[in-house]
Amino acid sequence: MARFQQAGLYLVTSQALSRGRSTEKIVRLALAGGVRLIQLREKEMPFSQLFRLAEKIRAMTKKAGALLIINDRVDLALAVKADGVHLGQDDLPVALARKIAPDLIIGASTHSLKEALAAQSAGASYVNIGPLFPTKTKKWNEKFLGIPKMAQIAARLKIPFTVMGGIKEEHIPDLARAGAQTIAVVTAVAAADNPCAAVKRLLALMRSV
Repeated sequence: MARFQQAGLYLVTSQALSRGRSTEKIVRLALAGGVRLIQLREKEMPFSQLFRLAEKIRAMTKKAGALLIINDRVDLALAVKADGVHLGQDDLPVALARKIAPDLIIGASTHSLKEALAAQSAGASYVNIGPLFPTKTKKWNEKFLGIPKMAQIAARLKIPFTVMGGIKEEHIPDLARAGAQTIAVVTAVAAADNPCAAVKRLLALMRSV
């Protein structure tokens, strides 16, 4: 978790939003740019294909000294010896995941103070707070949280948190000033003309603030 908290930028993959480029290519470019925390999130990919991809991404992240988090699947995270798993509200409960995989980093997606505190009590290593802004990566019919609500939730937490949802470069100074230390993004890197350069800019912004 010390390495997790030092990462600053958290890349969440989505081949569907990578402008025709493979997740493997996006990850390779992002690692070259300096990202050291990656979540493999390919919800529509068949498991056999996802497993092969996860093995490749695990080898790449290990070589680069980066952490790999697997979305949803504790079994896959254990199978490829990933560093952690990230669970949504409809996935395996955090407390059960902690029993199955006591040594994994376990993250939880949360959309309210109630959910964030529940995940913390259940044994989550970190929570993600979001979605903050309109985003293409998540179907959302409720009000987006925004920075003030994020800050209110974060103030009640005793564990690390990440933030996600429609985050662009222009949001980072305000997010950092509000206490966000780990920014999770999809399209800001995956859909960028130059993912490597995008990572460098985002990391530089985080460090400057």
